[in-house]
Amino acid sequence: MEINVDTGKILEKNYELLVLGIFEEEKYQGVNGIIDKALGKEISQKLKTSEFNPKLKKTCLITTYGKIGIKRILLVGLGKRKDFSLESIRMASSSAINSIRELGITSCTFSILGDKATKISFDQIVENTVVGCELALYQFNLYKTEDQNIKKINKLLFFVYAPETSVIKNSISIAQIIDNGVNLARNLSNTPSSDATPTQIAEKAKIIADESGMIFSVLNKKEMEKFSMGGIINVSKGSNQPPKLVILEHKGGGTARPIVLVGKGITFDSGGISLKPSEKMEDMKHDKAGAATVIGTMQTVAQLKLPLNIIGIIPLTENLPSGSAYKPGDVLKMCNGKTVEVINTDAEGRLILADALAFASRYKPQAVMDLATLTGACVIALGSFATGLLSNDDNLKKRITSGGEITGERVWELPLWDDYKELLKSDIADMKNVGGRPGGVITAASFLSNFVDYPWAHLDIAGTAWTQSNVGVKPYNPKGATGVGVRLITEVLRSWET
Repeated sequence: MEINVDTGKILEKNYELLVLGIFEEEKYQGVNGIIDKALGKEISQKLKTSEFNPKLKKTCLITTYGKIGIKRILLVGLGKRKDFSLESIRMASSSAINSIRELGITSCTFSILGDKATKISFDQIVENTVVGCELALYQFNLYKTEDQNIKKINKLLFFVYAPETSVIKNSISIAQIIDNGVNLARNLSNTPSSDATPTQIAEKAKIIADESGMIFSVLNKKEMEKFSMGGIINVSKGSNQPPKLVILEHKGGGTARPIVLVGKGITFDSGGISLKPSEKMEDMKHDKAGAATVIGTMQTVAQLKLPLNIIGIIPLTENLPSGSAYKPGDVLKMCNGKTVEVINTDAEGRLILADALAFASRYKPQAVMDLATLTGACVIALGSFATGLLSNDDNLKKRITSGGEITGERVWELPLWDDYKELLKSDIADMKNVGGRPGGVITAASFLSNFVDYPWAHLDIAGTAWTQSNVGVKPYNPKGATGVGVRLITEVLRSWET
């Protein structure tokens, strides 16, 4: 979408549609006051008569009938001024843009949502308005062959006063880089496994690396064997598709130790020999959402040119049943030399992550964050409203929690106590790959903790990686993959201070 900035006198404009944000206790200052007065107090009258309720996300369309050059005004509720936040901006802007698209209008103009009294800067307001709009307009139509009469918005303008123009243009640029990263992650997650094999995703990652100035490398099965990556190798045995371990490196921090991101990349998860029920198994194309998030985040941080050294490690494989598939009862030797007794082949994500986490030690990282659609237990515990967070480092937890509040991709901490490791004890190996149903999110993270020797945080995105019901769905997350984690981790890295 083309996004530009316009300045001047609002009553001299001839926009097709102008979006105005309205608080529940609207003061009619600035553009809002000028427009309301020019329309004979029509806006304030609608609030008085309860024709329009300015609660967050509510909208109301006004036709001006030639009273001013602007043909239509879309009012969007901002809620209570005291509750106004960056998430309010994203929710309001995405609600507005969805309403505009339904009208069949292809271009629109936003006045700045909120005002100086809210203590949110113009650059933050613009960045989050663009994020809300572009994420809401995302559509995955790769496989549509019939005319769907798809409605699109091609142009968006921001009406501002001249002094803020350069700042706002920079905010638009940053927002579009972030949006592109989120939508890349959405596309990768939404793509069926037939067109997103480990090899195909590795090839896509190389293109992204070349375009974004990153260093790309990939380990094949033979090279994984040299590192004793028994998790990835054994999970891949049931598939004809060879496994890959993709490594993306952004070098922006000189000689500083890197921050490593690890993303679970099960390109399709049938459960293996421990076969899943057939109902909703099609959604298991999203079991690569963690990998998609890391690839999307790496593109974002590289294009933002963050002054950090950041490495993305993405283990990729299918998990399928066959005569050659790994089986319950097998014992695997992992990248750090530890052995694992397989109890359930559907607990495969932690096996490939364990190898990747152990491999990350080679880079002597200052911190590692992994993202994975790891457990159904996390969906039961937190639903789709929060990502599960487990970590061995208080400072890293604070960074991620703060980033979650800023981006609206909230996290909720669960304990990582040693008590849970008791549930993973094996009679014949160092540990089992599952600890039973109780505390499933925690025992999965406890398993992973055996493979880290650095500050580490695990993010279980099983409930937030794609829209699984109509409950709690945000207007900027259309049906399908959400790209969760790209904005969160990017925010953590943008604000990183060593």
